[in-house]
Amino acid sequence: MSIDTAGRGRRLPWADVLLSAIASVSWALIAMAGTAALGLHLVGADAAGSLGPMTAAVVALGANGAVKPSGDVSAFGLKGAEAHTAVQITPLGVGLVGALLLSFFFLRSLRGAGVVIAPSELLARAGAVVVLFVAMLGGLAWAGHDIITIDGSKLGLDRVTGGGGLGNITDKLPGGLGDLGGLLPGKIGDLVQAQAAVGFTVDTVPTLLGGAAWAAGILVIALLASRRTPLPRGWEGVHRTVRPAASALVTVILVAVLAGLAAAAYAAIDDPHPKLIAGAALLGAPNGVWLGIPIGLFVPWDGKATGELAKLLPHPLDRLLSVDSDRPVTLGRLAELDGRVWLLGVATAVMMLFAGVLAASRTPFVRGQGAASVGTPAAPVVRGGGALGFAGRCALRLGIVTALALPLLAWLTDVSVDASLSVFGIDAFGAGIRLHGHLGMALLLGALWGAGAGAAGALLAYASGAAGRRAAPLALGDAGPPVAAPAPDLPRGPGPYAPGAPYRPANPDTNPYLRLPDELREPADGRPAERPRSPDDVYGAPTVVRPMAPPPGPQKRRPRGRNVPPPPQPPPGQGPSEPPGPGRRN
Repeated sequence: MSIDTAGRGRRLPWADVLLSAIASVSWALIAMAGTAALGLHLVGADAAGSLGPMTAAVVALGANGAVKPSGDVSAFGLKGAEAHTAVQITPLGVGLVGALLLSFFFLRSLRGAGVVIAPSELLARAGAVVVLFVAMLGGLAWAGHDIITIDGSKLGLDRVTGGGGLGNITDKLPGGLGDLGGLLPGKIGDLVQAQAAVGFTVDTVPTLLGGAAWAAGILVIALLASRRTPLPRGWEGVHRTVRPAASALVTVILVAVLAGLAAAAYAAIDDPHPKLIAGAALLGAPNGVWLGIPIGLFVPWDGKATGELAKLLPHPLDRLLSVDSDRPVTLGRLAELDGRVWLLGVATAVMMLFAGVLAASRTPFVRGQGAASVGTPAAPVVRGGGALGFAGRCALRLGIVTALALPLLAWLTDVSVDASLSVFGIDAFGAGIRLHGHLGMALLLGALWGAGAGAAGALLAYASGAAGRRAAPLALGDAGPPVAAPAPDLPRGPGPYAPGAPYRPANPDTNPYLRLPDELREPADGRPAERPRSPDDVYGAPTVVRPMAPPPGPQKRRPRGRNVPPPPQPPPGQGPSEPPGPGRRN
């Protein structure tokens, strides 16, 4: 089954659509599962439970899914005990690997469509990827559930009941409490023999909805950031305006992640637990890097950290959230605890400036001309406008893109983890992390930083001559070398030849058929051109010769067939001469 996608006889290749969707989704999920399994193994999570279900749960979390934990500690022998846990965190290391492979194979499937792609074909390819990805997430939701058993004897409780170096707990109690008939030590003994079952399961409906939104968002970002992927007809302006800035910002964000991974590798060299650092970097390096970018750009955060989970935060953020959580977390407050934090602000400012220069080098620009109009008459006019006009355009475009990207980073790195154990209403232990960015301030500061970096980067690129040097061919289609107009719709008739759109414009320097003959050229001295001698000269075309007399010698007669006309007879008395020889007739 096929449908007409372009209105010119081009039909949607369903087989190619399905195969490309299968390749995109399968490679993305394989990479996500491999990254999650390796990271969990390095941090030692597989020692507490089965690695397969935990990997499925982490992949679901990386794809914007939801995991619902549950606890049952009533087996400890304490009636009325209950556990409560809540986890809202995305392992961006797993999600980033899947996003890169999903985008790569999806964009590669589009580049075979030509300069433009039909909207129906683009929607069909994107829809197939999203539907197949959601279907695979349904399988992960079915497999991502397990129960982790906590053995009381492994918690060191046997030492407080007389079996360890601490002695009998009754010897440590004040007078009178030890004469309770052995009630308290007996209860603690029950704790030693008890086992707690803590389970988790992937929440199916939120995972499917979140996975669909995640896949669709990844494809949209990939289309906006890819400079060599075709778009539907009428979207040519996206090549010139959106894609240079979007691709530049995505590039610097990915480079920042690589820098974070390099820093983790350097820290693991002298650390006594290198596997723990490597596993944490695989799972959450983008979390730390993309949290530092908004903080370095002065975006305020609200946060609080309690218990053992506070130790998971980087220094000095752990100290700030543990001591004072009433005021928002800002770069200045962190610098009060450690002056080296100001280097984070310098690094993010340099990153934004690099994004501005990169965007300017990828934006089409005509140097030294007020306006340039080339190509077909319908092609739009690209105006140079000098350095200030170019800087203004780059500032506007990068400002809009950064204003959308910075709140997205703040939302992705949002953290909410809470774990508590209550016994008879008394909190036995508690741990939690809460960290939320101000999305409104991220939007405003992103626009300001993007506009400033775009203007500064454009001026630097203009001064160095790099403005427009890295512009993609699709962006230059309306502003650079002339591009041939698409061929009109022609009715197809019988025969093997079907005219199509030319690949390049006509060039007289390389096509001899378009050169002006020497007889028609005007000489340098201004004298009139010499007229052609005869119509038989055919104006000196390089592959057409003048009429020539037949060569001397016998002429071979062509076989006369049904459709072969007889050869022309020579005039009387001017027959062809035959060479002398034994076979000559008299």
